[in-house]
This record gives sequence, C-alpha cells and structure tokens, in this order.
Amino acid sequence: MDTNIGTLDRTLRIAAGLILIGAALGIYGVAYTTIWGWIGLIPLATGLFGYCPVYGLLGTNTCPKPDKQL
Repeated sequence: MDTNIGTLDRTLRIAAGLILIGAALGIYGVAYTTIWGWIGLIPLATGLFGYCPVYGLLGTNTCPKPDKQL
C-alpha cells in the first residue's frame, strides 16, 4: 500500500476529521452517539495513513513526484 495522498490533502483530511469528531463531542457529549463522529473517522484515518482506497480505485495520486536521483 503506497501513499497516494499529498501533504496538503493529508492536512485537510486530518483537520476535517477532527472537526467532525469535535463537533459530535461538543454537541452530543459522546462521539459514538451520532453518525458525524463515525464519519469523521474516515478522513482522519485516511489522512493519518496517507492512503485513500477511493484514490487507489480511480488511479488518483496527490503526492508530489519523487525527484530522480543520479
């Protein structure tokens, strides 16, 4: 499993996941009492692991191309 999510994409996913989980905690007191807490785990996990299965299926990669070494 290669990384297919770039730095900006990872940062935005982690932020979105934390915001969704935080909103669920703030509104309902416990994240698992609402679907938003569970939905927030998806962008958080993909951002932390650096791999998005949907990107893999579509052949999308937001990582910068590695520099060629001599």
